[in-house]
Amino acid sequence: MSSGGSGHLRGKRINPPGIAGTETAADLIDQTFLAFNAGRLRDGCRLFTERMLAPDVTVGMSLTGAMTPAGLGMSCIIPLIEAGFVDWIISTGANLYHDAHFGLGLAMHQGSHNADDVELREEGVVRIYDIFFDYRVLLSTDAFVREVSSRPEFERPMSSAEYHYLLGGYLRERERALGLHRRSVLSAAHDLEVPIYTSSPGDSSIGMNVAELALAGSRLRFDVSADVNETAAIVLDAKRQGGKSAALIVGGGSPKNFLLQTEPQIQEVLGIDERGHDYFLQLTDARPDTGGLSGATPAEAVSWGKIDPDMLPGTVVCYLDNSIALPLLTAYARARHAPRPPKRLHARRSAMLQRLIDEYQAALPQRDRRAQDATSSSRGAS
Repeated sequence: MSSGGSGHLRGKRINPPGIAGTETAADLIDQTFLAFNAGRLRDGCRLFTERMLAPDVTVGMSLTGAMTPAGLGMSCIIPLIEAGFVDWIISTGANLYHDAHFGLGLAMHQGSHNADDVELREEGVVRIYDIFFDYRVLLSTDAFVREVSSRPEFERPMSSAEYHYLLGGYLRERERALGLHRRSVLSAAHDLEVPIYTSSPGDSSIGMNVAELALAGSRLRFDVSADVNETAAIVLDAKRQGGKSAALIVGGGSPKNFLLQTEPQIQEVLGIDERGHDYFLQLTDARPDTGGLSGATPAEAVSWGKIDPDMLPGTVVCYLDNSIALPLLTAYARARHAPRPPKRLHARRSAMLQRLIDEYQAALPQRDRRAQDATSSSRGAS
């Protein structure tokens, strides 16, 4: 059977040049990442640089896995923030806690994943796979977090973004005192007013130290409802200003869902008319058939209202190790796209939240009618 007229054969012919060893990372991706997960990473790099970094797009990043202990905060996340390529972040608390080590001038070392852990314990060495550090690094960071969090400006409930902004300011001061520059993501985010949230504030050593302060009478509390509403407000504000919302998902887990649930919060819970995130790029080694992809491939996310169905072509999932994928994505973006002016969303949190409140109050009667109709319909069906 002849296939000469098939539309499926219109793709660019596979005919890469030989690798000479002089290629930039971006050139290597464009010229030789042609199929399989390499091809998906090339698609993701192009989606990020050609569409997600348009001036009117607000980019939210979610972050899981031990990325900052491996140095990816300094090598990737800070350069993305400085270039205006990431406007707000949801991270595990562990990534932010280990990020603080670098801002405090504490050492993390390359090691071996085959080390004897009993011997490491006896010698006071902590291991994260092939990353080693002295146990006293934990104690020093704990002491810093407790001392800072005991100061008067922390004596109240606050969103995790506000807490991380204040903590980042103190890390910036410590960096300067030590003669360091751009070692901590929290410090850089403070400077550029990039809000950083954590979806599980108690699930890290930062949360553990804040909990210890609560036993001593501190009034500091993480306001998780403020986190839910502030993140939804960021997405709604991006859309209402005539722009788009993009999700850059590094890993999966709770931060991924917290980023994507902003749209169901807007539509389903608050009853505000919206259609979903416009762009979706995920770097992951999880699989959907085992449940490890958190039930949210791009197509599946459409059924939840997380992704605008009309924008489904603007979604890519790259199945590979993030310690490889994130540096490559960062190198590609920095080579192929000029820096964007920072959006400085932290300072606009109150105004964005007020917009959300106004639209929620206006939509409330219609939302309640829909809920009543749905209840009646479900009873009839049963």
